[in-house]
Amino acid sequence: MTKADNMLSILWMLRSGKRMTARQLAEELEIHVRTVYRCIDSLCASGVPIVAESGPNGGYSILSRFADSPLVFDAEEQKGLIHATIFAKEAGYPYSDALARAVDKLKRYANEKQLDLLERHSGGLSVIYPPADGGDQAYLQVLEEAVGQGRTLEMQYDRGKGEASPPRLFDPYGIVFWKGSWYAVGHCGYRGEVRSFRVDRIRGLRETDGRFERPAGFSAKDHLLGNLLPDPSGPAEFETVRIQGKEQVLNELCRHWLFGHALV
Repeated sequence: MTKADNMLSILWMLRSGKRMTARQLAEELEIHVRTVYRCIDSLCASGVPIVAESGPNGGYSILSRFADSPLVFDAEEQKGLIHATIFAKEAGYPYSDALARAVDKLKRYANEKQLDLLERHSGGLSVIYPPADGGDQAYLQVLEEAVGQGRTLEMQYDRGKGEASPPRLFDPYGIVFWKGSWYAVGHCGYRGEVRSFRVDRIRGLRETDGRFERPAGFSAKDHLLGNLLPDPSGPAEFETVRIQGKEQVLNELCRHWLFGHALV
């Protein structure tokens, strides 16, 4: 486990209220006792009130006021995290493995009754999406990191039908999951404007030394939908179409992403 995992594990064990020695913590986590000391020092430096007591019954403990703080998730929050993990994995979310590790930590420190409840909730929800491509997930991770860090990327993109375009500089403002596909939205240096790109058509991404600032209030979701939906302020080039049919069919049409906006 990483140092962060060890620190969190030690924190969880001490929050149980039981006083534990460094050797007991080391044996429980199967790590060296010196690693325990380093983790304890890091936890204290971050503000965790850990108390060390010497003597035959000594060891480490946490002040009760901190142990009683709402650090853990309640049952509803745990269920929400588990279901979100299922959705994320099926949608090809780039950090679904991290979510799965978070759920594993919940299960690791759950008692038998809690673990049974978690397993039943985990098996009670299914999501059907097109299978996610591993290459797309790798690109999504690069894009998400670039969004958060404000880093310009060099992108190779396939415009469709195998037609490759020249490499372009791309400032990713956000990634959007829509109708089973992932899209990257940002400023395209090749076109000189904000555009959206399907991630499954990206053929290469490379970090550059360039930096950018995302425009204040920019919404990648609104931009993507704005390019797909008709502009109500534009010229009136619409024809009125009357559709007659069974109520169930008409309701399905009304729920369509485009027809729902055109319905009068």
